[in-house]
Amino acid sequence: MFFICHSTKKHYICLMKSLLLVGFGGFLGSVLRYSIQLIVSKGYCGFFPIATFLANIAGCFLIGIFYGLATKYSIFDGGTRLLLTTGFCGGFTTFSTLSYESFKLLEAGQYITFIIYISSSFIVGVFMVMAGIWMVI
Repeated sequence: MFFICHSTKKHYICLMKSLLLVGFGGFLGSVLRYSIQLIVSKGYCGFFPIATFLANIAGCFLIGIFYGLATKYSIFDGGTRLLLTTGFCGGFTTFSTLSYESFKLLEAGQYITFIIYISSSFIVGVFMVMAGIWMVI
């Protein structure tokens, strides 16, 4: 979602501002996700990819809160929504990592862990989006 620009002259500036906001939010989200990976990996040795799971679930909850706040209070302009949802949550959540780790579980013959990981990530993820929205609205 781009900023709403009423002039074609301003379109380029709006586009660049949107890209910078998404990039900055993505940077912050990615750094936080990597930090969670580092912290969790120090104390966990199991097959279940818990750090990715935690980042995805927390990201689902946060995006629910951000959309809930935007819907109920209209406190976010287009730029802030881009920064928080597309940028931060997009950088923080890790669907491509989830997919890769799921493949690795299958490859390692960890079929039960694979089923638990995939189903809990999606079910709990959707619930956390709803919880974030319901908490605000």
